[in-house]
Amino acid sequence: MALVLDFVRQLAAYEHLLDKVVATTEDLEQWLFDKQLAEATFALVDGQEVGFALYFYNYSTFLGQAGLYIEDLFVQPQWRGHGLGKGLLRQLAQRALEQGCGRMEWSCLDWNQPSIDFYLSLGATPMDDWTTYRLNTEQLQQLAS
Repeated sequence: MALVLDFVRQLAAYEHLLDKVVATTEDLEQWLFDKQLAEATFALVDGQEVGFALYFYNYSTFLGQAGLYIEDLFVQPQWRGHGLGKGLLRQLAQRALEQGCGRMEWSCLDWNQPSIDFYLSLGATPMDDWTTYRLNTEQLQQLAS
């Protein structure tokens, strides 16, 4: 779990969001292993982890099928351009198809043009007509009460 958390922090630093990471190895252990609600996979070069993807399944009532949602996708900068990101996405696409998923989705920060260009080169379609909304823990508690 320390390796997963290290990659989460590397991604957050790249996205200028490192101060937002509050997850601990215990949190990751609980959700990835104990509850088994998320999974992670790694890209390796000479036996060394240089990239990762963390994902989980959702469900589309419109499709009547599950989907695979990529929460995190990150390849260390010195290893970009070597096909590792595409390899991770290929592996996840295969996994999605094996599980009978009807789609695979992820989010990308609007300023991250290198990633946007990469995703477009793969044939991914940006969902310009949808806006993501979020309730944080405090807002969840307020709504729940």
